[in-house]
Amino acid sequence: QVQLVESGGGLVQAGGSLTLSCAASGSFASIYTMGWSRQAPGKQRELVAAITSDGSTNYADSVKGRFTISRDNAKNTVYLQMNSLKPEDTAVYYCRADVKLRSDRSLQYLYWGQGTQVTVSS
Repeated sequence: QVQLVESGGGLVQAGGSLTLSCAASGSFASIYTMGWSRQAPGKQRELVAAITSDGSTNYADSVKGRFTISRDNAKNTVYLQMNSLKPEDTAVYYCRADVKLRSDRSLQYLYWGQGTQVTVSS
C-alpha cells in the first residue's frame, strides 16, 4: 500500500511562514500529481496547490503569490512553502497523491495523508 506522511504544521503569527512536507512510501510504480488540500472547521475541503511529475503547478486563487509548491521526484516528496500567512489560512492541511500502482496498468488511485494542523493567529 501507499502511505503519505506529512510534517511541518504548527502555530504561527499572521505574516509568518511555514513549510509543509509530505513523503510517499510503499509499493507503487509512479506518482503523477501531488498536492495539498485544506479543510477549515465547518467548511468543505478545498484544493490549495498541486504539482505534476513534470513540474506543472496549479494554485487556488486565495494562495497565489503567497504559497509555493515544489516536489522532489527522487524522494517522492512534495513541499508547500507558505508565506504571508493569514488567519483565514488556518485549517487542517492534507497531502494528496495520484498514484499508479502498477507500471503495466494506467489506472491511478488517489491517496491522502492524515493531515497536519496549521493555525495562524492574528
